[in-house]
Amino acid sequence: MINKQYDVSCGARAGAGAGAGAKAVYSFQHKTKKVVLCCDVKMGKVAVGAAVVCAAACAAAAMVVRRRTKGSGKWGRAEALVRELEEQCGTPIAKLRQVADAMEVEMHAGLASQAPTRLQMLITFVHNLPSGDEKGLYYALDLGGTNFRTLRVHLGGKEKGVVKLESEEVSIPPQLMTGSSQELFDFIAAQLAKFVSSEPEELHPPPGRQRELGFTFSFPVKQTSIASGNLIKWTKGFNIEDVVGQDVVGELTKALQRIGLDMRVAALVNDTVGTVARARFSDQDVIAGVILGTGTNAAYVESAHAIPKWQGLLPKSGEMVINMEWGNFSSSHLPLTEYDQALDADSLNPGEQIFEKIISGMYLGDIVRRVLLKMAEEADFFGDTVPPKLRIPFILRTPDMSKMHHDTTPDLKEVGKKLKDILEINNTSLKMRKIVVEVCEIVAARGARLSAAGVFGILKKIGRDKVKAGEKQKSVVALDGGLFEHYTKFRSSLESTIKVLLGDEAAETVSIEHFNDGSGIGAALLAASNSHYLGLQES
Repeated sequence: MINKQYDVSCGARAGAGAGAGAKAVYSFQHKTKKVVLCCDVKMGKVAVGAAVVCAAACAAAAMVVRRRTKGSGKWGRAEALVRELEEQCGTPIAKLRQVADAMEVEMHAGLASQAPTRLQMLITFVHNLPSGDEKGLYYALDLGGTNFRTLRVHLGGKEKGVVKLESEEVSIPPQLMTGSSQELFDFIAAQLAKFVSSEPEELHPPPGRQRELGFTFSFPVKQTSIASGNLIKWTKGFNIEDVVGQDVVGELTKALQRIGLDMRVAALVNDTVGTVARARFSDQDVIAGVILGTGTNAAYVESAHAIPKWQGLLPKSGEMVINMEWGNFSSSHLPLTEYDQALDADSLNPGEQIFEKIISGMYLGDIVRRVLLKMAEEADFFGDTVPPKLRIPFILRTPDMSKMHHDTTPDLKEVGKKLKDILEINNTSLKMRKIVVEVCEIVAARGARLSAAGVFGILKKIGRDKVKAGEKQKSVVALDGGLFEHYTKFRSSLESTIKVLLGDEAAETVSIEHFNDGSGIGAALLAASNSHYLGLQES
C-alpha cells in the first residue's frame, strides 16, 4: 500500500539572538492505519527552548494528521478517490467547446493531407446517396467479424420505404480465418448463393439484369472507387496474408464467378457510411452518421469543394461522404485520467484510438473496474482483501455498468447483484452501492458529453452549428450502436449536451435520430443508389 508522508515545520524564538527550528515528519501508513511521528530539532546558538519548539512542531504535525486522516478510513478515502475522478473527468461546456474546436482543426488537416493524420478523413467515393425513390430488390453482405450476414432488401420508394427485409447470419469456421483468400471467399460466396436461391420467383431479375450487392467490409481498407478497395490489414482474429494489399471486391467477385452466381458488387462500404445512407433514404436532411457501440466512428456529408486532397472530377452531386475514423482523435483538451492512461498502456494499440477508449462501449465498463480496483487497494473498499475478480481486465462490461447505473430500486438491488455475480463481492452495503453508481455516472457522463462535443465539431465544420439569417436549415444526425440505443442515461446526456452547445435557436434546427442497421440495410441502399440500372428500378 502507498504511505503518505507530510512535513510540518515551525520555528520559535528561544532567547535574544537565538533561533530554533523544528520539523516534525509524520507518515500515515494505509496498510497498518498507523501514524508515525518523528521530531527533528535544529537549534541555533542557544539551545534554550528547543524542547518547546519540538513540542510545537509535533503538535502542529498531529493537527495535520487529524485533519488529513480524518476521512482516511474506508469511506473517506473512497470518497476522496471519487471526488478526484469527478474533477479529472470534468467536462464543462468551455472544455467541450475546446474539444470541438480541436476536432474541427483535425478534420481540416485530414481533408488536406494525403499523408496519415490523426483523423484519416477517408474519401469513400459515395456521392450518390439514396434519394428515397429507390425501388426493387437488392442484396447486402455484412462481413464484420467471426460472423457475417446476408440480406435481401425489397425497396418500395418514398411511399413504401423498406417493403421487406430478410437476413441470415453465418459463422465463419475458425480455420478459414487464417487460411487462404480463395477458401474464405469461396465459403462466403457459397453461403450467399444459398441465400439467393430462396428468393421468391416474382422477385427474380429480368433476363440480362444482374443482381446487385452492397458489401460492408469492416476492416481497414484503402478505397479506390465506390466498388473497390485494397485491404490494409486484418483485425478481429483474421490473418490471411494473400488478401492484404488486394482488392477485396475483386476477391469476392472471382469467388462469385467460380460458382456461377451472376451478381455485381455495386458498393463497398463502411458501417458508418451505411448509417448515413440508411438515414438519408428516410430523411433527406441527414448530414452525418455516428456509431456509438462497442467501438465508435463518424461519417458526414462534405462539400466536394472542401476536400483539397480529392484528385478526381467533382461529382455532379457536389458532395462526398467522408469516413472520419474519429476513434483515433486525440487532443490535449481531452480530460484523461490515470485510469485511461493505464488502460491505453495495457491495450493492443497504445497511443492509438484515444477518443474511442474514453467514449465507446468496449472500454467504459473497464474504466469503472479500474476505479473500483484502486478503491479496493487504497481504501479497503470491499474489505480487507482485494476481490481477485476485480483484477481481471474487461470482466465488467459496459452493459453491466449500464444496469447498475440505471438501478432505481430503493436498496440498489441490481447493483448488489452485479457485484456479486460478476466480481464475487458479497454483502455490499447501500452506501457502497451508491458510490459504485456514482462512479458509473461520472464515467458515462464524460463519454456522452465528449461524444456530443464530437458531433458539435462536425456541425461546426459544415456550418450547421448556427442559424443563418433568414433561414432555418434542418440538420439530422443519425446515431446507431448498442451504447446509444440501450444506455439511456448516456443517450440523454449526449442529447442534452448537444442542445447546450448549440444554444436555443440552433438547437431547434438540429435533431439526433436513431437509425439502425446501416451495415445491412444501408449497404443495400448504397447498392441501389449506385446501381447500373438507375431509373429502371422495379416497383
